[in-house]
Amino acid sequence: MPKHKLTTFYLRNLKPQAKSFLVWDPETNGLAIQVRPNNERSWKFIYSIHDRVRWYTIGSYAMSLEEARVRARRLRVQVDDGKDPQALKLAELAAEKAKRSAGTVQEIAGRYLEYAKTRNKSWEQAARLIQNHVLPRLGTLKIDAVIRDDIERLKEGIAAPIMANQVLAATSAVFTWAIKRQIAGLTVNPCRYVERHPTKDRERVLSNEELPKFWAAFEQAGVAGQALQLILLLGQRPGEISHLRSEHLADGWWEMPGEPVASLGWPGTKNGATHRVWIPEPARAVLAQLPQSGFLLAENHGRPVERLDQVMRNICRELGIASKVTPHDLRRTHGTKVCELGFGREAMNRIQNHREGGIADVYDQHSYARESKHIWEAVAAHILAVAEGREPGGGNVVALPRRA
Repeated sequence: MPKHKLTTFYLRNLKPQAKSFLVWDPETNGLAIQVRPNNERSWKFIYSIHDRVRWYTIGSYAMSLEEARVRARRLRVQVDDGKDPQALKLAELAAEKAKRSAGTVQEIAGRYLEYAKTRNKSWEQAARLIQNHVLPRLGTLKIDAVIRDDIERLKEGIAAPIMANQVLAATSAVFTWAIKRQIAGLTVNPCRYVERHPTKDRERVLSNEELPKFWAAFEQAGVAGQALQLILLLGQRPGEISHLRSEHLADGWWEMPGEPVASLGWPGTKNGATHRVWIPEPARAVLAQLPQSGFLLAENHGRPVERLDQVMRNICRELGIASKVTPHDLRRTHGTKVCELGFGREAMNRIQNHREGGIADVYDQHSYARESKHIWEAVAAHILAVAEGREPGGGNVVALPRRA
C-alpha cells in the first residue's frame, strides 16, 4: 500500500484483508505496520543490508506509534553503520538461550551423548530414553540441583519396570560422566542409591505350537518380518541382523567385523569379536527376496530396519499372546534348539558368538567351519519344518563328532 500519514485514529480503523499487507510511515525510513488477515498487527523495520532485504520485528501493535518511530530510527543508525540489526538480535537470543541452558540437565546430557556416540554402541537407545523420559521432567534443572528425590519421582513415573530401570541407568551414566569431568562442581550421583525394580531373567522361547503362528505373522510383516525370520534361523543378535550388509557375505558365510565400520554404517558385534555365520538354506531363501547391495534389510531410504520390538509387540497382540515375546527371544529359541538337537552348550556359545571364557574366546573360527555349517543347516531346517507344520527331518538330527 502507498505511504499514509499515520495517526492513532487511522491505525485503529485499518481493516484486515484476505492477505497480509503493510502501511508505511512517511515520517520514518523503513517503518511499517503489518496487518494480517486475522487482524494481528505488528511494527516492522524493513531495511537492506549487503543487497538483501531484511525484516526486523520491533513489537506488537500495543506499542505506541511514537515508541515504534524511536526504535526504528535507532535501528536505522545501526544499518547506516554497516550493522545488521536482525543478525544482532538473533545472536543475542542465541547467547541468552545458551546462558539459560548452561549447566542444565538438558545441556549436560547433550554433551554426554556427543561423547557416547563414538564410544557406546547403544548410545542411540540412551538418547531415546533421555529425550523421552528424562528431559521432559528434569531438563530445565541445573544438574547440580538434582537430588535423589527427583530421580525417585522420575523412576516411579514410568509404569514399565524394565523401562524405568533402563532410564535410571541412562540417567546415571550422564551424572557419572559429568562427575569424572568435574562439570558444575558435581561430586554426587543422585541415582546411586535409587533402587532398581527387581526383574527376572528372561527365559522365554517359542514353543513348537507357537512357531507356526509367529512364522506366518512374520510372512506378513514386510522387511521387519524378514529380519525376525533371520534372527530365528541364524540365532544372531537383532542389532547385528538389522545391519546385515552385502559386503560381509562371501562364499555362503556372513563375516561380521568385530569393530565398527563407520563407512558402511556397521556397528560392530556386541562383544567386539569377529564372527562368521553360515547362511543355511532356509535363510538363503529369505535373503533371495531382499535387495542384494548395501543394507539388505533396509527401509526408510536405505536405512537399516528399525522398531523390531514394536513389530513383535504388535504380532503378540494380533495373535492374542499375553506373555511378551521380544526379538531376542527368537535368538534364545535358536540357541535352545542347538542344545535340544544334541549339539551342546559349547556349540551354542560358538554359534551365537557368546564370550563366556574358554573356547568362545580363543577358538580358530575356520577350524570349526564344517561342524558349524552342519549345526546351522540342521537347526534352521528343524525350525522351518516346525514353523511350516512338517515333521522336522523325521525327528532325528545327528551331531557331528567334536574335534579333540
